[in-house]
Amino acid sequence: MSQLNGAYYGPAIPSQKSYHRPGRGGGCGCCCGCLFSLIFKLILTVIIIVGIAAFLFWLIVRPNVVKVHVTDATLTEFNYTNNTLRYDLALNITVRNPNKRLGIYYDYIEARALFHDARFNSQYPDRFYQGHKTTNVLNPVFKGEHILALKADQSAEFKKENATGLYEIDVKMYLRVRFKLGVFKTKTLKPKVSCDLRVPIKGTATAFETTKCDWDR
Repeated sequence: MSQLNGAYYGPAIPSQKSYHRPGRGGGCGCCCGCLFSLIFKLILTVIIIVGIAAFLFWLIVRPNVVKVHVTDATLTEFNYTNNTLRYDLALNITVRNPNKRLGIYYDYIEARALFHDARFNSQYPDRFYQGHKTTNVLNPVFKGEHILALKADQSAEFKKENATGLYEIDVKMYLRVRFKLGVFKTKTLKPKVSCDLRVPIKGTATAFETTKCDWDR
Protein backbone atom coordinates (compact mmCIF):
# COMPACT_ATOMS: atom_id res chain seq x y z
CA MET A 1 0.00 0.00 0.00
CA SER A 2 1.40 3.20 -1.02
CA GLN A 3 1.43 5.97 1.55
CA LEU A 4 -0.05 9.30 0.89
CA ASN A 5 2.22 12.22 1.47
CA GLY A 6 0.40 15.23 2.92
CA ALA A 7 -3.29 15.73 3.41
CA TYR A 8 -5.70 14.42 0.91
CA TYR A 9 -8.22 16.91 -0.39
CA GLY A 10 -11.30 15.93 -2.28
CA PRO A 11 -12.74 17.88 -5.18
CA ALA A 12 -13.22 21.57 -4.53
CA ILE A 13 -16.73 22.59 -3.47
CA PRO A 14 -17.93 25.54 -5.46
CA SER A 15 -18.77 28.58 -3.39
CA GLN A 16 -22.48 29.44 -3.04
CA LYS A 17 -23.54 32.76 -4.46
CA SER A 18 -26.05 34.79 -2.44
CA TYR A 19 -28.82 36.49 -4.33
CA HIS A 20 -30.62 39.56 -2.84
CA ARG A 21 -34.20 39.93 -3.93
CA PRO A 22 -35.43 43.47 -3.29
CA GLY A 23 -38.43 43.63 -1.02
CA ARG A 24 -41.75 44.67 -2.49
CA GLY A 25 -43.19 48.05 -1.54
CA GLY A 26 -40.39 49.08 0.78
CA GLY A 27 -39.83 52.45 -0.86
CA CYS A 28 -43.55 53.23 -1.10
CA GLY A 29 -44.08 52.56 2.61
CA CYS A 30 -41.44 55.06 3.56
CA CYS A 31 -42.77 57.71 1.20
CA CYS A 32 -46.41 57.19 2.22
CA GLY A 33 -45.50 57.41 5.90
CA CYS A 34 -43.66 60.68 5.33
CA LEU A 35 -46.61 62.05 3.31
CA PHE A 36 -49.19 61.15 5.97
CA SER A 37 -46.99 62.68 8.65
CA LEU A 38 -46.68 65.91 6.65
CA ILE A 39 -50.47 66.10 6.05
CA PHE A 40 -51.16 65.50 9.74
CA LYS A 41 -48.76 68.28 10.73
CA LEU A 42 -50.36 70.68 8.24
CA ILE A 43 -53.88 69.93 9.52
CA LEU A 44 -52.74 70.32 13.12
CA THR A 45 -51.09 73.65 12.28
CA VAL A 46 -54.26 74.93 10.57
CA ILE A 47 -56.40 73.90 13.57
CA ILE A 48 -54.06 75.68 15.97
CA ILE A 49 -54.03 78.86 13.83
CA VAL A 50 -57.84 78.89 13.53
CA GLY A 51 -58.19 78.32 17.27
CA ILE A 52 -55.83 81.18 18.08
CA ALA A 53 -57.64 83.47 15.60
CA ALA A 54 -61.02 82.62 17.11
CA PHE A 55 -59.72 83.26 20.62
CA LEU A 56 -58.21 86.61 19.60
CA PHE A 57 -61.47 87.58 17.87
CA TRP A 58 -63.45 86.78 21.02
CA LEU A 59 -60.88 88.59 23.18
CA ILE A 60 -61.06 91.73 21.03
CA VAL A 61 -64.75 91.80 20.17
CA ARG A 62 -66.27 90.17 23.27
CA PRO A 63 -69.66 89.54 21.56
CA ASN A 64 -72.68 89.81 23.86
CA VAL A 65 -76.20 88.55 23.26
CA VAL A 66 -78.73 91.14 22.09
CA LYS A 67 -81.11 92.14 24.90
CA VAL A 68 -84.82 92.30 24.10
CA HIS A 69 -87.59 93.47 26.48
CA VAL A 70 -91.29 94.16 26.13
CA THR A 71 -91.61 97.34 28.18
CA ASP A 72 -95.30 98.01 27.60
CA ALA A 73 -98.35 96.13 26.34
CA THR A 74 -101.84 97.56 25.87
CA LEU A 75 -104.70 95.15 25.28
CA THR A 76 -108.00 96.91 24.61
CA GLU A 77 -109.92 93.97 23.11
CA PHE A 78 -109.62 90.20 23.34
CA ASN A 79 -112.93 88.43 22.67
CA TYR A 80 -113.51 84.92 21.39
CA THR A 81 -116.97 83.95 20.09
CA ASN A 82 -118.14 81.64 17.30
CA ASN A 83 -114.59 80.49 16.54
CA THR A 84 -113.54 84.08 15.89
CA LEU A 85 -110.99 86.00 17.94
CA ARG A 86 -111.21 89.80 17.98
CA TYR A 87 -108.15 91.51 19.35
CA ASP A 88 -106.32 94.82 19.72
CA LEU A 89 -102.82 94.56 21.18
CA ALA A 90 -100.08 97.21 21.00
CA LEU A 91 -96.52 96.54 22.18
CA ASN A 92 -93.34 98.47 22.89
CA ILE A 93 -90.31 96.24 22.33
CA THR A 94 -86.80 97.51 23.07
CA VAL A 95 -83.87 95.90 21.26
CA ARG A 96 -80.47 96.64 22.81
CA ASN A 97 -77.11 95.99 21.13
CA PRO A 98 -74.64 95.84 24.06
CA ASN A 99 -71.56 95.29 21.89
CA LYS A 100 -68.82 97.93 21.59
CA ARG A 101 -67.51 96.86 18.19
CA LEU A 102 -70.32 94.95 16.51
CA GLY A 103 -73.10 96.54 14.48
CA ILE A 104 -76.19 94.57 13.50
CA TYR A 105 -78.23 94.56 10.28
CA TYR A 106 -81.83 93.45 10.85
CA ASP A 107 -82.69 92.43 7.29
CA TYR A 108 -86.01 90.73 8.12
CA ILE A 109 -88.33 90.84 11.12
CA GLU A 110 -91.53 88.86 11.60
CA ALA A 111 -93.44 89.22 14.86
CA ARG A 112 -96.08 86.57 15.56
CA ALA A 113 -98.76 86.80 18.24
CA LEU A 114 -100.02 83.53 19.69
CA PHE A 115 -102.55 82.48 22.31
CA HIS A 116 -101.46 79.14 23.82
CA ASP A 117 -99.62 78.17 20.60
CA ALA A 118 -102.50 79.29 18.34
CA ARG A 119 -101.23 82.09 16.08
CA PHE A 120 -103.74 84.84 15.39
CA ASN A 121 -101.66 87.60 13.75
CA SER A 122 -98.26 88.51 12.28
CA GLN A 123 -96.60 91.90 11.83
CA TYR A 124 -93.47 92.85 9.86
CA PRO A 125 -91.56 95.81 11.33
CA ASP A 126 -89.23 97.71 9.00
CA ARG A 127 -85.67 96.48 8.73
CA PHE A 128 -82.93 98.64 10.20
CA TYR A 129 -79.25 98.88 11.12
CA GLN A 130 -78.27 99.05 14.78
CA GLY A 131 -75.00 100.67 15.82
CA HIS A 132 -72.72 99.91 18.75
CA LYS A 133 -74.30 100.08 22.22
CA THR A 134 -77.58 101.50 20.97
CA THR A 135 -81.25 100.73 21.64
CA ASN A 136 -84.06 100.62 19.09
CA VAL A 137 -87.79 100.43 19.81
CA LEU A 138 -90.29 98.36 17.83
CA ASN A 139 -94.02 99.11 18.07
CA PRO A 140 -95.96 96.26 16.49
CA VAL A 141 -99.76 96.51 16.70
CA PHE A 142 -101.86 93.37 16.39
CA LYS A 143 -105.44 94.39 15.58
CA GLY A 144 -108.34 92.74 13.80
CA GLU A 145 -110.20 89.45 13.86
CA HIS A 146 -109.15 85.96 12.99
CA ILE A 147 -111.02 82.67 12.63
CA LEU A 148 -109.47 80.46 15.25
CA ALA A 149 -110.57 76.94 16.08
CA LEU A 150 -109.32 76.55 19.63
CA LYS A 151 -108.91 73.07 21.05
CA ALA A 152 -110.76 72.04 24.19
CA ASP A 153 -107.81 72.81 26.49
CA GLN A 154 -107.21 76.16 24.78
CA SER A 155 -110.89 77.12 25.16
CA ALA A 156 -110.73 76.19 28.83
CA GLU A 157 -107.67 78.42 29.28
CA PHE A 158 -109.43 81.29 27.53
CA LYS A 159 -112.45 81.04 29.83
CA LYS A 160 -110.20 80.97 32.88
CA GLU A 161 -108.14 83.97 31.76
CA ASN A 162 -111.19 85.85 30.56
CA ALA A 163 -112.55 85.65 34.10
CA THR A 164 -109.38 87.22 35.54
CA GLY A 165 -108.75 89.68 32.71
CA LEU A 166 -105.12 88.55 32.44
CA TYR A 167 -104.15 86.74 29.24
CA GLU A 168 -101.10 84.65 28.42
CA ILE A 169 -100.01 85.85 24.98
CA ASP A 170 -96.73 84.83 23.38
CA VAL A 171 -94.89 86.99 20.87
CA LYS A 172 -92.21 85.30 18.78
CA MET A 173 -89.92 87.21 16.44
CA TYR A 174 -88.19 85.46 13.56
CA LEU A 175 -85.16 87.41 12.38
CA ARG A 176 -82.54 87.47 9.67
CA VAL A 177 -79.52 89.39 10.87
CA ARG A 178 -75.92 90.09 9.91
CA PHE A 179 -73.19 91.30 12.25
CA LYS A 180 -70.69 93.92 11.15
CA LEU A 181 -67.14 94.32 12.44
CA GLY A 182 -65.36 97.22 10.71
CA VAL A 183 -65.72 96.52 6.99
CA PHE A 184 -66.43 92.81 7.53
CA LYS A 185 -69.93 91.35 7.66
CA THR A 186 -71.01 87.89 8.71
CA LYS A 187 -73.28 85.64 6.73
CA THR A 188 -77.02 85.82 7.42
CA LEU A 189 -78.08 84.29 10.73
CA LYS A 190 -81.63 83.35 11.74
CA PRO A 191 -82.14 83.78 15.49
CA LYS A 192 -85.55 83.60 17.15
CA VAL A 193 -86.80 85.77 20.00
CA SER A 194 -89.48 84.46 22.37
CA CYS A 195 -91.50 86.73 24.67
CA ASP A 196 -93.88 85.02 27.11
CA LEU A 197 -96.29 87.76 28.16
CA ARG A 198 -99.07 88.10 30.71
CA VAL A 199 -101.14 90.98 29.41
CA PRO A 200 -104.02 92.55 31.37
CA ILE A 201 -107.08 93.75 29.50
CA LYS A 202 -107.46 97.53 29.62
CA GLY A 203 -109.55 98.68 32.57
CA THR A 204 -108.34 96.09 35.09
CA ALA A 205 -106.35 97.00 38.18
CA THR A 206 -103.42 94.82 37.14
CA ALA A 207 -100.55 96.60 35.39
CA PHE A 208 -98.30 95.07 32.75
CA GLU A 209 -94.81 94.20 33.96
CA THR A 210 -91.74 94.62 31.77
CA THR A 211 -90.84 91.20 30.39
CA LYS A 212 -87.44 89.97 29.26
CA CYS A 213 -87.41 87.97 26.04
CA ASP A 214 -85.17 85.03 25.16
CA TRP A 215 -82.76 85.41 22.24
CA ASP A 216 -82.34 81.93 20.78
CA ARG A 217 -79.37 81.59 18.40
